[in-house]
Amino acid sequence: MIPFPSRDQTPAPNIPAPGFADPVRDAQRCFRRLLAALSYPGRPQEIGDLLPRGPEPLYSSTAALCLTLFDVDTPVWLEPGLDTPEVRQFLSFHCGCPIAAHPGEAAFALLPVAAAERLAAFHVGTPEYPDRAATLLIQTPSVTGGAPVAATGPGIPERQDFAVAGANGGFWSRRAAVDAAFPCGLDIVFVDPRQIVGLPRGVHAIGEDA
Repeated sequence: MIPFPSRDQTPAPNIPAPGFADPVRDAQRCFRRLLAALSYPGRPQEIGDLLPRGPEPLYSSTAALCLTLFDVDTPVWLEPGLDTPEVRQFLSFHCGCPIAAHPGEAAFALLPVAAAERLAAFHVGTPEYPDRAATLLIQTPSVTGGAPVAATGPGIPERQDFAVAGANGGFWSRRAAVDAAFPCGLDIVFVDPRQIVGLPRGVHAIGEDA
């Protein structure tokens, strides 16, 4: 006879990180703040109060965006630095989104700022369907603690200066090359533990290394 495992030997179930307390209203709040970030590029928007925590190593602010944007029709690319069992479980349980096998297949991408130099790997849309381009959620230690960047374009009366930590090493030059064939390009949301900064593809950003 095979003995049943004792209570102490039974493995604990894996419980995903919690989602929104009020899914409809909290998602609406998050979406309004995301729209504000994309409507006023370079201006930080507070978002860290919407979710108590996210699955490691995602910030709670990043997880809130995932809950708001991802669903069964949005393939998501996970950079290796953010591709953990906890993150996959969270996305599967709360969002139901498929995980893209390659960056070019993704509607959204989660990546740390250190990996953000591979912008050309993502789909930038086509002239006929520019809306099929990927949107990148890029985690950074701070959306205000990096080298100064000057942004001009829609939503900016004259010029908006901002400073995303870690967005250097030619990042801005690569981004300019990817977005050169507007309306094709990539929409980017920089995310730190408390705030987000939006950078739509139509905004021209010049960094110190550009």
